[in-house]
Amino acid sequence: MNLAERLSRLSSPPKEDLEKQSASRRKPSSDKTVPATPPDDLEALFSELDRIKQQVSLRRYERPKTDVYLEEREHRSIVHQKALQQLIRVLATSTEISDLVGEPIPREQKYARLKAIAREEIPSILARLHARMTEREKKELLQDFADEVLGLGPIEQLMRDKTISEVMINGPDFVFAERNGRIELTPLRFFDEEHLRNTIAKILAPTGRRVDELSPYVDARLPDGSRVNVAVPPIAVDGSLVTIRKFPDVLLSMEDLLDKNSLVEKMAVFLECAVQGRLNIFVSGGTGSGKTTLLNVLASFIPEHERIVVIEDSAELQIHKTHVNVARLEARPPNIEGRGEITIRDLVRNSLRMRPDRIVVGEVRGAEALEMLQAMNTGHDGSLSTGHGNSPEDMVNRLEAMCLTSGLDLTETVIRKMIAGGLDLIVQQSRLKDGTRKIVQIAEVADYVDGVIRLHPIWEYHPKGVDSMGRIFGRFLWTGTIPRCAKKLVDEGVPLPSEIFSN
Repeated sequence: MNLAERLSRLSSPPKEDLEKQSASRRKPSSDKTVPATPPDDLEALFSELDRIKQQVSLRRYERPKTDVYLEEREHRSIVHQKALQQLIRVLATSTEISDLVGEPIPREQKYARLKAIAREEIPSILARLHARMTEREKKELLQDFADEVLGLGPIEQLMRDKTISEVMINGPDFVFAERNGRIELTPLRFFDEEHLRNTIAKILAPTGRRVDELSPYVDARLPDGSRVNVAVPPIAVDGSLVTIRKFPDVLLSMEDLLDKNSLVEKMAVFLECAVQGRLNIFVSGGTGSGKTTLLNVLASFIPEHERIVVIEDSAELQIHKTHVNVARLEARPPNIEGRGEITIRDLVRNSLRMRPDRIVVGEVRGAEALEMLQAMNTGHDGSLSTGHGNSPEDMVNRLEAMCLTSGLDLTETVIRKMIAGGLDLIVQQSRLKDGTRKIVQIAEVADYVDGVIRLHPIWEYHPKGVDSMGRIFGRFLWTGTIPRCAKKLVDEGVPLPSEIFSN
């Protein structure tokens, strides 16, 4: 029964009658007469009215408080932004600041001295804005100003965060970060498109590369090795786009991959033996699946006395941190006149004259696949590379398609025979829906029969389900195949332990 029905059913006795009835009910009676009591529905009605009255009063009290809080927080954010802009405007042309940036002193000292200089300007800036700041807000303002001068502005704090693996900027208003395999929207933002473009210019300045309307996208790298891709209008419709792939300061090892359950011990032993036994290995996978990380781990098994030539579109691999005799080559885009371009294919061809024991190509994307296969088929065993593919079979088809773009009059049969004769293993790396990265298959490129390249899976990952935390669990299983390359490993003096081929 709702409130309206109860009101319609009940009469409304005078207030004094209700008080008499209530008093008579509370007063002890000496006779046997029973005092009149109000109906139960009337008591329930007043109880419900009291409850509604309390709820209404609470709402009226809380809503203004929430609105005031939000308005105050927005106001403080605007004050912070305007104060930061004025600090930059006032001190941007300061010779003291420019001299400090160029001084060969540790970064921490630069930050400290820069904050001390900026602190002196804060009172006058707040006076012009007719605003006040707490001490904590002043410290945040000084930190943001120092990040603008010495770092990458709003995203500098994301670059310092070791738990973040990727930073994505979609115009000045949206900054995303990937943490533990999950992408999340951050509260950071740029002032406007001009502010974002200034940050992009700061990123590209040390690399000597440019981005503008004529060349609206570019790949580059930061001094710490992080990979950067930039796209600006007109191809970026809603503002400039920046994607930064961070790399850990400390290289991951095979033990780290085992701890992350990216593979099992038997697979790790097999891959280590395969690298030391000079098998040609191709790592296949999608974007962000961990191909570069796995390639770094595999390259760490190359004997230290061997000479390694590393070829990349933009330098990302960290092989030089684990080996001494490493020659690193990086492709170069054309200049503003459209000349001076040096492609991966040119570098692969040139590397054959550099006396390499191993050739490592960061990623094969085009006609350089043919040069890579020719190197593998002409005595340069033990080469490593990566490419985009959803499966080993898909990777083989893509290699064939890339070779066909070389411009040479080669038949599909010739290309397939080169792939079957040059490649030994394809390692498929995948990023699962829960953000974890795993080696989902290791396949041997067995042979070429009746126009078909035959692949023999050796290990596979079989997902079983999802646990209460949303993480995918499963098993790595040996398929029962003994790889034919085992004989080649024995010839190289790297016999495979027989116990690794079991479940």
